[in-house]
Amino acid sequence: MGREAGMSSDGALRAARFDSCRMSGDMIPRRHFLGGAATAALAPGCVPPSGPGVAPRGPAAASSVLPPLRAMAGLPERKNLLLGYPVNMASPPAGFFAWRRELARVGLDQFPFNNVGDPFEHSHMDFNSHALERELIARFAELYRFPAGDAWGFLSHSGTDSNMHGVYMGRTILAGRTGLAPKIYFTREAHYSIQILADLLALEWIRVDTHPDGSMDAAALARRLAEHPDEPALVVATVGTTFKGASDRVDAIQAVLAGRESFVHLDAALFGGFLPHTRFADAVSQRAGGSSVGRYDSIAVSCHKFFGFPSPAGLFIATRAAFEEFRRRFGKVHDPEYLLQIPGTITCSRDAVKPAEFYFYSSPEEFARQRADAAQILRDTGWLLEQMQARFPALAPVRTDERSNIVYFRRPSDAVVETYTLATMKITRGGEWVPHAHVVVMPHATREVLERFLGDLGRHG
Repeated sequence: MGREAGMSSDGALRAARFDSCRMSGDMIPRRHFLGGAATAALAPGCVPPSGPGVAPRGPAAASSVLPPLRAMAGLPERKNLLLGYPVNMASPPAGFFAWRRELARVGLDQFPFNNVGDPFEHSHMDFNSHALERELIARFAELYRFPAGDAWGFLSHSGTDSNMHGVYMGRTILAGRTGLAPKIYFTREAHYSIQILADLLALEWIRVDTHPDGSMDAAALARRLAEHPDEPALVVATVGTTFKGASDRVDAIQAVLAGRESFVHLDAALFGGFLPHTRFADAVSQRAGGSSVGRYDSIAVSCHKFFGFPSPAGLFIATRAAFEEFRRRFGKVHDPEYLLQIPGTITCSRDAVKPAEFYFYSSPEEFARQRADAAQILRDTGWLLEQMQARFPALAPVRTDERSNIVYFRRPSDAVVETYTLATMKITRGGEWVPHAHVVVMPHATREVLERFLGDLGRHG
């Protein structure tokens, strides 16, 4: 018998509304910052229904709703229309919330835990999730084809945090080897966090030109390196640039760096989530084609982008050799004797809940689901490009290549930009700066959503 049996029609409607808000006991956000008042503070229609066997948890009157939450009441209904940013708005599977309950049973998110320190070393404080963090890093290191036993890493607070650790590790290693601060090489298409980190670490940015598709021009890199023959090179390569979805060719970059003191950090915030599950896996593989030569020293991948993890977090993985060299030098910067180890991370106290929760995404079952999602988004990106080329040629839509889940085009009307939260910026075409927008096809952007987008393009331009 259904849950609505025995309820009045009003009660059934309240139950349906509550289900649509996805705020049942399985779905309450992990940070219970409202405490016992959380239920009473939910937006209208999101209060658990009354009825036989259902105890009301709080008043449903609009007067009980906190103004900030009232303003957020319509967000769940609009989430699938977010097309302009690399965020997977699909709700995690039911198993994720069951896993959260398992974590709660051992105290995670019930009282303070802290992942301070190196997760691969003994921790003096038992209240951590290092064992889960080690395992998820090992599983993803295998996915990115790091050699067995030659990977170190942790779950960071965000993709930017992972980039920060990669850039800082590279700077520390190269300065230690040569006694000189490295120059940092990247393109204008790289994520803006790299510009911030160059400034933060007082590194001189050597801007490298790109091919028309937005990928780094290896010949241009060679020319810029020749201008600074005596300084070590810290290169940030991007697989999946922010706006155009271009991918720097890591092998071409390494060929140019041959014989040079260098460190290559790979920023694969979005594409690093799905490319390992496709025929393009080599783009983010640390070793490719059976080669014994490493293609990069560290990699950053965001957890909240392709994976749809409901809180910002990032994977940071480096070769064990790079980490050990870094730690020897890093240990001279600080002396946290009371931790009984050299942590190896810039961040001291670290979130223990996120690594434990993201562990769920590293299972064979989740990798299978990610393979299906990867196939869907690449297939639908190709379909969207074809539709836009046929129906809206004046927008001049572009997909950089088959690895990309991004289509960019001339900026449409404000109504379309606002409805679908499209990212916009000016890019050069024919020597002129032209306003553009893009769509990032994520797992929540189904054909139905994309058809609606195309319909609105036709109606509103």
